[in-house]
Amino acid sequence: MKKKILIEGMSCENCVRHVTVALKELEGVMEAEVILDKKQATIKGKNVSDEEIREAIEEVGYEVVAIEEI
Repeated sequence: MKKKILIEGMSCENCVRHVTVALKELEGVMEAEVILDKKQATIKGKNVSDEEIREAIEEVGYEVVAIEEI
């Protein structure tokens, strides 16, 4: 499974680090890449719900705009 997440509120590389760590800590996430310029993250993993992804990102202070499977 691969998902693209659109994120609002990131403004620097420190923001990217916070989101990356939050996503990688989710059980089932094998890879996470966060791109500041595109305001998005891409994850690869198994059995990770959209709700888990949303909660993890919002806990570190950012807003999830959309999540889609790719």
